[in-house]
Amino acid sequence: MTAIKKTRFPFLFSLTIIATCLGACKHDNQATTAKKDDKTKMLRAEVFIVKPQSFAADYTASGSLLPNEEIQILPEVSGRVTNISFKEGTHVEKGQMLLQIYNDDIKAQIQKLQAQKELQIKIENRQAELLRIGGISQQDYETTVTQIQSIDADIAYSRAMLRKTTIYAPFPGKIGIRNVSVGAVITPSTVIATLQQTKELKMDFSIPDQYKKNVEIATQVYFTVVGNLDTFAGKVIAVEPTANVTTRTLKVRALVENQTHTLTAGAFTHVIIPFESNNSALLIPPQSVIPTTTDKKVAVIKNGKANMVTVIIGERTNDKVEIIQGLKAGDTIITTGIMQVKQGMAVAVSKTLNP
Repeated sequence: MTAIKKTRFPFLFSLTIIATCLGACKHDNQATTAKKDDKTKMLRAEVFIVKPQSFAADYTASGSLLPNEEIQILPEVSGRVTNISFKEGTHVEKGQMLLQIYNDDIKAQIQKLQAQKELQIKIENRQAELLRIGGISQQDYETTVTQIQSIDADIAYSRAMLRKTTIYAPFPGKIGIRNVSVGAVITPSTVIATLQQTKELKMDFSIPDQYKKNVEIATQVYFTVVGNLDTFAGKVIAVEPTANVTTRTLKVRALVENQTHTLTAGAFTHVIIPFESNNSALLIPPQSVIPTTTDKKVAVIKNGKANMVTVIIGERTNDKVEIIQGLKAGDTIITTGIMQVKQGMAVAVSKTLNP
């Protein structure tokens, strides 16, 4: 029984060694096969040859048309309306009288003050003669002079109040619908009507702050409005010096001619801002750009293998992307199989999109 146990253990040990060797050989064979597969694996893809092209980018934005000048006509004093001399919805000239508030009481006050002034002037003349001969004191004379000056101030104040009872148009424009009638008692918070200057219009829109250098004073911009097939032009007159901290955009204002009153203030506009054209721009299909967490890459074929190149993109169109840095004219880039391509992978060209 003891002899059997001694011969059994060496036999099991030998079987273990043989199994280990067979497993190692199998693993080596699989690794060798995988390496061969990596070397022989090839991507068949369509390619695009990078060539310089003429490219003129346009930036589009949404805008709004505003009157060149616009105010709400409100009285400066309270009172009863005695006359309305404008017709609503018509054009008025600068300085044209629009509305009259009752002012007979102010006129009567001015007449009273003028009479008091005349009397004090006569007294002052007599006191001046008496002062020369020592008939009155200097203080009495100066008191009379002060009263005249006080009356002058009261007259000036009353005349200022009188002017406020008549409302004139501050600039030429079209007046809107009136909200008061003759006989109504109005206050400084009563809106009589609105006045707009619409022979010229302002157009406000916003652009990203990165395009500030492309939109300067006197830059020509174009726009369309809903319901009109024509394209209109405007000229930039102002750009906000700082960007909005939330949207990172700059507010731009353009001036638009509207002599024929074709355009309406308050209308929505689709603004087109033409940028300078580049005759040597490098444009590639957008599907060729591979976005990563840190940058953007393009697969360039070099010596039959894929080479992942980091690029910087510029403007975009519906079917092209501008490459500012990373590519050069003549480079062949991969446009299909982007998700499978890897650095150093062999590539077979199945089709050239722009031979």
